[in-house]
Amino acid sequence: MLAPEVPEMQPAPVGLAVALAAGVALAAGQWLGRTSGSTRSERRRRLPGDDLVDHPTVATNHAVTIAAPPDRVWPWLVQMGWHRAGWYTPRWVDRLLFPANWPSATRLLAELQRPLRVGDRIPDGPPGTAWFEVERVDPPHLLVLRSTTHLPGAWRDRLSASIDWSWTFRLTGDGDGGTRLQLRARGRTRPWWLTAAYVAAVVPADHVMAAGMLAGIRRRAAPVSGWGRGGRAGS
Repeated sequence: MLAPEVPEMQPAPVGLAVALAAGVALAAGQWLGRTSGSTRSERRRRLPGDDLVDHPTVATNHAVTIAAPPDRVWPWLVQMGWHRAGWYTPRWVDRLLFPANWPSATRLLAELQRPLRVGDRIPDGPPGTAWFEVERVDPPHLLVLRSTTHLPGAWRDRLSASIDWSWTFRLTGDGDGGTRLQLRARGRTRPWWLTAAYVAAVVPADHVMAAGMLAGIRRRAAPVSGWGRGGRAGS
């Protein structure tokens, strides 16, 4: 008696495998871009500055633990900015995306340690292009920045495009002499095509940018570097 013939298994179409891999990569990019380094409780906690951008298109949370107390981490935040101390992102990121940026400072710069005040502007591009405004400041525990300038002027004027974006840096002592540094971004965009681009491209990129920034601050603040007037390097 002949055994019943077993149908030959067909390999999954290559296109389906590629689509599945792409879907997993997109989902991972969205998850990391919104949450990398942060805990569930940190993401759920309401922070000062959340009220600045109601009903955000996207809210992201990133965090890092630094082996230094908040008062040693804080000076690195004070001097951030374009053609100031930079944003402490990896140098390859700056070269690729922001070639006009100077390398981020690797030392605390005395000339940039003026206390931040509400209303101060922190540049994020050449004069008159993009900047953050200090909305709330409570050294060494809280810095809230906001921007509505991070779009080309032509987009804002001719296309009625807009982005309202807040950054909250929260520094909390961890009980062991260290700091838990959380960075929350909340952005509201319009019209629909800008929202789609923001979610598709900016959110995954935020994992690289935010995680790189926090790692850069951690490397600099623990152990703390000395004071000086130079101290720029390719990190």
